[in-house]
Order: sequence, then C-alpha cells, then structure tokens
Amino acid sequence: MFLSKMVQLSVLGVVLAAAPALAPANAQVVVNIGAAPVCPYGYFDYAPYDCAPYGYYGPDWFAGGIFIGAGPWFHGPHGFYGHVDNRYDPHHGYAGPFPSRGAQPFAHFQGNEARDGQGHIGNAGHAPAGERSAGFSGGGHPGGGGHSGGGGHR
Repeated sequence: MFLSKMVQLSVLGVVLAAAPALAPANAQVVVNIGAAPVCPYGYFDYAPYDCAPYGYYGPDWFAGGIFIGAGPWFHGPHGFYGHVDNRYDPHHGYAGPFPSRGAQPFAHFQGNEARDGQGHIGNAGHAPAGERSAGFSGGGHPGGGGHSGGGGHR
C-alpha cells in the first residue's frame, strides 16, 4: 500500500509539473503612447518629445502645412528621410530659446542632416539647398495631431 501511494503521488507530481507547459499562454503587451504633441513646428523624435523650434525640420517634414510626425507618431512614407538642422537639437548642444506658439518664423531653412521618422540619420536623396519654407504654412492645423498636451516648451 505504501508503494502504491508513492507511485500515485509521483504521477500526480509529474502531471502538475507538466500542466503549465500544456496550457496555452495568453500574454499580451499593451503600450499606450497617447496623442502626439501639438506643436507649431513639429516635435523632436525622442522622449519627452518637446516642441522643436522653427528651422529644425525642413519642408520635407510637412504635407500641406501639416507635420507628418516623428517618433511613435511618424506617419510619413516608407523609406522617408527628411532634412533637419541639428544645430537646433538639444542633443547637439542647442541651448537657445524654443519658440512660443504663434512666433514669427525666419525666412529660410538651413538643413545639415537627414533623418527618418524614428530619428535615424540617413540620405534624403536630395540636397537641402533651395528648401525655403519650413513648418506650418497655413491651412489645416499645425502640429502632430491630437488635442492633448505634451511636447512642452522650455
């Protein structure tokens, strides 16, 4: 009888140990990034997605005066690389002012780098020379969409 109990307990132990491996896993990861920051000239492609100053993004980054987005909200074409002027990027030492909404822009863009919508440096396939109007140019609503905050100003 003792041997019978030992065998039964051993079988039960093996079944209980194998049960998790037999059950299907229903794991799910959900990440909510929220609405894109609403900024007059776009926002940086890295957290905390602060508003970019006028002149950081070139005209490639705007369709009909609307920013095509960057980072997790990028909605430009596959293989896109657009010009930026990284002298306005805090990661490259920029410590100047960030424009307030409604600030008057200057008249030209001086791109010195091309990036995709996720911040990777690459080749835009054309020179930034001749690009004259960066940012919002009227019509529609400037910014990356959504109506909640984010991006902030310094």
